Amino acid sequence: MDQIKIGQFIAQKRKACGFTQRQLADILNISDKTVSKWERGNGLPEVSLMLPLCKALQINVNELLSGEDLTDANYKQKAEENMMDFAREREESKKKIILAAVVSVMALVAGFTLMLLTKKLEMAQWLRIVLIVIALLEIICGIGVACALDLNAGTYECRKCGKRFVPTAGAYVNAPHTITTRRLKCPHCGKVSYCKKRLTH
Repeated sequence: MDQIKIGQFIAQKRKACGFTQRQLADILNISDKTVSKWERGNGLPEVSLMLPLCKALQINVNELLSGEDLTDANYKQKAEENMMDFAREREESKKKIILAAVVSVMALVAGFTLMLLTKKLEMAQWLRIVLIVIALLEIICGIGVACALDLNAGTYECRKCGKRFVPTAGAYVNAPHTITTRRLKCPHCGKVSYCKKRLTH
């Protein structure tokens, strides 16, 4: 989906309805920074906000996701394209999560193998220290890359209000987690809960 086109469409429709960013944000019970982010093309509205946003802007979800007014002639085609975009986004998120897991495992195996070798083999003390530092860096970098991939794969859904969001890198790294959930503070309702990982925005 073309986020910049969708953002420009939201801005155009908001102005046509006579709303400021703050007024539209108040209707949706979100911050005006979120509306500004959409209009700059830096993110899409969460699924839970799409219907209220469309109602406020007097458009339908298909038009929102297409970033343009639709006629009866091209409505069906655009609906199919939007469904395919959602399916593609889901598949890309799955691939990122799998790649993140593979990178983590490879980094851990390579790092710990190198550390074991420094214990088993005879070598100068300085070389042993260098290899241990390299092993630690390998583990840290691998986990860092895996976290970045996972953070950019989909969103987290708040258990309290049901809204989806992408956490900050700091909140993501520091949050206790299970395989499919992470303890995060929702930016919408402000409550902390084990938020479920979702593969789409």
